[in-house]
Amino acid sequence: MSSLISSLSWVRRGVAARHPAKYVLDDKELERVSALARIELEDARVELERAHEAAQLMGKGAEGDEADDAGDDEENWVDEEPEGDAMDVDGEAPKPADDMAEYNLDKYDEESKPLSTGPFSNIKGLTYYKDNDDDPYITLKEDPEDDEREELEVLPTDNMIVTAKTEDDISQLEIYVYDDSEENLYCHHDLMLPNFPLCLEWLDFTPTSSTSPNTASGNYIAVGTLDPEIEIWDLDTLESMYPASILGRPDKTKAHIPTPLGTGKKKKKKTKHRNQEKAYHVDAVLDLSWNRAQRNLLASASADRTVKLWDLSRDPTIGDSGEDGQSGGAIRSFDMHKDKVQAVQWNSAEPSVLLTGSYDRTVRTFDSRAPEAGVGAVLGSDVEAVRWDPWESYGFYVSLENGLVLNYDARTLSADMFNTPVQPRFTLSAHDGAASSIDVNPHIKGCIATGGTDKMVKVWNITDDDAHGKRTVSLVTSRDLGVGKVFSTQFSPDDPLTLAAAGSKAKLQIWDVGANFGARKAFASKLKSAGRELKEREEGKERVVGVASDDEESDGED
Repeated sequence: MSSLISSLSWVRRGVAARHPAKYVLDDKELERVSALARIELEDARVELERAHEAAQLMGKGAEGDEADDAGDDEENWVDEEPEGDAMDVDGEAPKPADDMAEYNLDKYDEESKPLSTGPFSNIKGLTYYKDNDDDPYITLKEDPEDDEREELEVLPTDNMIVTAKTEDDISQLEIYVYDDSEENLYCHHDLMLPNFPLCLEWLDFTPTSSTSPNTASGNYIAVGTLDPEIEIWDLDTLESMYPASILGRPDKTKAHIPTPLGTGKKKKKKTKHRNQEKAYHVDAVLDLSWNRAQRNLLASASADRTVKLWDLSRDPTIGDSGEDGQSGGAIRSFDMHKDKVQAVQWNSAEPSVLLTGSYDRTVRTFDSRAPEAGVGAVLGSDVEAVRWDPWESYGFYVSLENGLVLNYDARTLSADMFNTPVQPRFTLSAHDGAASSIDVNPHIKGCIATGGTDKMVKVWNITDDDAHGKRTVSLVTSRDLGVGKVFSTQFSPDDPLTLAAAGSKAKLQIWDVGANFGARKAFASKLKSAGRELKEREEGKERVVGVASDDEESDGED
């Protein structure tokens, strides 16, 4: 499998713990893992011990037994002296047997060689130490833990960016730290995933099954993969072997396998849809959305054609049924779509309203308390992504596989969408190929970003014509950021014109759009009316910050 980043998510400044904690594998943790995975305690113990050993061995070649080459020179100070002239590390030099022998008069004309390569090697009887910890005269000892603590520190001015990366058939979460003032982006730590990741959603609500204290806020990432379960990981814990919570039934859904439909040799084999369950998904989780108003609610869209609601304040290890109000499964399940549900998002202005998009080429919006009263529209292509407009409670965007981006007014959608066609407010031909990602700027009204399989990231400006009631859409700037086919684009939660993008080349790039003259000109007035100003930037310097891979020769290839 080729390397790629399928999704990314920002973490705003000041949220991450300044000093992340280390994962502790004890009996209490084993019991928690056993309950979450619904397996025997001894099985959990064996699996976690294996994972812990593997994690300790990762990268040991640079720091463990194989790294002794770096210490060879130091050992040569003492151990590789000419025979008879060796200097004791912690003692005095031995006395020569003959008084004249110490002058080596027989070799007087030969080129003199130092007796030792260590410090002050020409001074006999001087005691020195390999390690400062052994020297009684050095009272301020070096503490490796302090150095590591400083290296792992996350400052309140730093952003975190979480990426879902797959490389050489190994999937993991890579957590980056981005310092905008120093234009510095580096990988802080990573977490192993059991399967190919498809979507990410950041949340600050502490799940009930987590070992972290139930505080007012936290730093968690929900992950949807090809597995039917949803994993929630604590980003403030290093070297975690198991997620803070699992939504679903790993003990049951692992038994599900595709069932062939028909056995014709010439016909392409199809698979039957898996039998739906109300309490948990039975197929891959394609999208996630956290409700920022009702912070304990998480919505998930799945290839099993359902959308499910999860209550993070409930214990996920209790019961099977999800709609009885007592179990730990999904609290609601919606099956209004006829094919895979590709996208889902809560409306920030109307906290009970959901927007969904499916491979059945429809988009729907409904109140989660009364889904039967939902409305929708029929589209001309498969849905790639959906986004509510945070500046309008009734407006939303849909990006499609054919490269179009549509803007709808939810108030004009129809309950009988197949018999009553609904026209979008405007249609934008955004990309040559699938418009695989879209994001709406939370700081600037009418600013959106799109990314496509044509490898381009584009920023658009949408202005209202108050006189005629029409909207004008113009391309502000576009760029190939060198990430390959773009799978995910997202604006920074802190900086108005900072954009992160990732894609098929498994690279993360941060684009300072505000350094572009056209972007500054297009959005300066909008920012000023919103009470914000663009930062001063060096003229003509358009910043793109990334992490170069080991096999790259230079950054100029982008």
